[in-house]
Amino acid sequence: MAAAISATLVFAARRRPLVCSLSSSSSKPNTRKLVLYSKPGCCLCDGLKEKLNAAFSLSSGSDSLNDVTLQVRDITTNPKWERAYQYEIPVLAKENSDGKEEVLPRLSPRLSAEIIQKKLLAAFR
Repeated sequence: MAAAISATLVFAARRRPLVCSLSSSSSKPNTRKLVLYSKPGCCLCDGLKEKLNAAFSLSSGSDSLNDVTLQVRDITTNPKWERAYQYEIPVLAKENSDGKEEVLPRLSPRLSAEIIQKKLLAAFR
């Protein structure tokens, strides 16, 4: 489990630095959390990461994603994740208030950052 946790990357808005999460309790109170299951060399995953970063950078005011943390999990570091998502990546999930993950509908690579932002905001309502 420690290897899986240390391999977990946390992205926030593009203006914030990349942080490596070393504990499973990295979220702050009142912080919403998205998890992106990915793996190295996945061009669809890389494209979604770029779109998500763009969607985060658009956030302001009431349509803010500033309190959302995006955690990128490399499925090759955890056999359970790899079995679950090896044919599905990229997979985006949100963490509910009870700590359980809910897989979100797949986002088309053709969607704009603005549409992705709106879909993410709707997912947290």
